[in-house]
Amino acid sequence: MKRELTARPAGRRALWAPAARLVGRRLLAAVPVLAVVTFGVFAVAAASPFDPVQQYAGSAGLNASQETLDQLRRNLGVDGPFPERWWHWVTHALSGDLGDSTALRQPVSQVIGERLGWSVLLCAAGFLFAIAAGTALGVAAARRRGGMLDRAVTSVSYTLEAAPPFWLGLLAIWLFAIQLDVLPAGGLTDTGSDAVTAGAVLRHLPLPALVLGVSQVPWFLLYVRQGVADALDEDAVRGARARGLSERTVLLGHALRSGLLPVLTLVGSRVPELITGALLVETVFSWPGIASATVEAATSTDFPLLAALTALATVAVLAGNLLADLLYGLADPRVALEEM
Repeated sequence: MKRELTARPAGRRALWAPAARLVGRRLLAAVPVLAVVTFGVFAVAAASPFDPVQQYAGSAGLNASQETLDQLRRNLGVDGPFPERWWHWVTHALSGDLGDSTALRQPVSQVIGERLGWSVLLCAAGFLFAIAAGTALGVAAARRRGGMLDRAVTSVSYTLEAAPPFWLGLLAIWLFAIQLDVLPAGGLTDTGSDAVTAGAVLRHLPLPALVLGVSQVPWFLLYVRQGVADALDEDAVRGARARGLSERTVLLGHALRSGLLPVLTLVGSRVPELITGALLVETVFSWPGIASATVEAATSTDFPLLAALTALATVAVLAGNLLADLLYGLADPRVALEEM
């Protein structure tokens, strides 16, 4: 996204008023985006060769009469044209009724409510690790460009970029759970117990969060390395060195701040892959998040649940992009938020 760099007046009002207008514009723009995305889900459902009624009835549907199947179709709300079904879903969703999951036999809102928190916890832990590790390693590599550390971390980063998260998950289970036996292989509860305690979460969260974070580290590392390296060659940084400032002050006070600005934009662009990676990691580690519901919805043609999950993922992507723009605009006073 192109941003125009302009001078803007100082002051709290001048800082927050454009941000509030940006949030308002993005909220208005999100409405047609969500409408198109959910409409596409119902269009795919209409074109799908799979019959949700047969999926719902299972083996009992093979011997059921046509009248029984037609009645079940009406009960499930899949008997009308798909634009009508989509509009019915949208109007009910606005009032908080997302329909019922035909696969899990629960209200969709209940399915999401029981699993969303665990997915958010995993994504937050993995993302924070990726930002912290990527920033630290990127700065270290930029300080000694061409050195052994720089060559090592960049080589590993390019390798990790090509490694799928599920492969990293399987490798982590083999190493930490089987060979070293220091972390549990998956799930959220200890063996022989069904209770979810704070201690159990602290033992089971690190491994999947580490795998998810490692899958995102290369992007932050390479961005930080390039940004800080470019900043170290700027005239302002050279001037700071010429004034006798310590290398630590030059790095942390000048180069790092300037070099981290492009990384703020990266935060929003990584949200889609973070969600995709989280689905794979949750599946590998049997983490009780949204992944199991997504897989179940896709394999069982559970389109009410699939539509809600797709809308939720779209909201997460839009929110990530908005957050990145806000952070960039608030961090750099030269950026005009009105132009975003």
